Amino acid sequence: MTMQREWFEKDYYGALGVAAGATPKEITTAYRRLARQFHPDANPGDGTAEEKFKEVSAAYDVVGDPERRKEYDQVRAMGPMGQRLSGSGPGGGGFGRPGDASFNGADLGDLIGNLFGRGEQPAWSPSGPFSRGPQRGTDLEADLHLAFMDAVRGVTTSVNLISDATCTECNGTCTAKGTSPRVCADCGGRGVVDDNQGFFSLSHPCATCGGRGSFIDSPCPGCSGTGVMTRPRVVKVRLPEGVKDGQQIRLKGKGGPGRQGGPDGDLYVRVNVEPHALFSREGDDLLLTVPVSFPEAALGADIRVPTLDGDAVTIRIPAGTPNGRVFRVKARGIATASGKGDMLVAVDLAVPTGLTAEERSALETLRAASTQSPRAHLGV
Repeated sequence: MTMQREWFEKDYYGALGVAAGATPKEITTAYRRLARQFHPDANPGDGTAEEKFKEVSAAYDVVGDPERRKEYDQVRAMGPMGQRLSGSGPGGGGFGRPGDASFNGADLGDLIGNLFGRGEQPAWSPSGPFSRGPQRGTDLEADLHLAFMDAVRGVTTSVNLISDATCTECNGTCTAKGTSPRVCADCGGRGVVDDNQGFFSLSHPCATCGGRGSFIDSPCPGCSGTGVMTRPRVVKVRLPEGVKDGQQIRLKGKGGPGRQGGPDGDLYVRVNVEPHALFSREGDDLLLTVPVSFPEAALGADIRVPTLDGDAVTIRIPAGTPNGRVFRVKARGIATASGKGDMLVAVDLAVPTGLTAEERSALETLRAASTQSPRAHLGV
């Protein structure tokens, strides 16, 4: 059993806002809704939202997995008795506190397993006694650099990493080819022996095999009997259109390998988007700065501006347009699952630096004819 002590105290169904009898689809729907609401990318700098995101993620890791949910429901059904057995209830319970010779945290899984009438079948470990039962693999992180247009349109690419992976020689069995583990005769491969104490059957590690449950006479030479090896891996990742700079993509089951039949961990890919030569991004909107001349801003003009789609659109600049004014072009922004943003075009007044004699003469005539001062409101 992969039960953990916090299962006695945490209401994962409540964290997701669903009933204990909710269907898998209802649980997944609730998780996705809450994950979007409290994701750190949607709440930058909000520590409360980040904690809530971790809470719902931890809840979904348990009740979103059919096997773990079944075990969680069994543990929760024990109620206060389970808390006393785990040592988390008032006074640490009546069966010994953590650290006592009669009971400790390492034996908790054995005790609960016996209550449900089953024990674990541990694999061999060269490092000595270990926690029995399936163990989930570790989560990994990787960085991925994308061109701006790949992030906008979505792309299938690869992530290269060097990490622990299931041994390719023994497929995680830890044994050399043609051999198999030798089951401990004293514990029957369970790694524990029972000590009947009346109503309960307490367990303790088998002294013969040290809690391993089996012996490996011929360890796999490729992984030295660990079942895993460090090697380069190439992981394909499908990025949706509109992925943002700094966004994390979770690839379930692509992390570190699980042990003793446990599930693999997850891989979190952090996206780094390279800047574009013309466009920048604000949410789902595109930002584009367009230089205009003084005559265009003063007299008005129709100007052509590029779009991400490769074509161009015409924007009408009204007479007297000030520097920095922003024009909105609908549905020419970033496309995402929730819709498509707009393109925001900001006017940047271009001041000429190399005037011809004719241009200078025209500007001097304009200056002489001007009757309004742009600084009149200063009162000086």
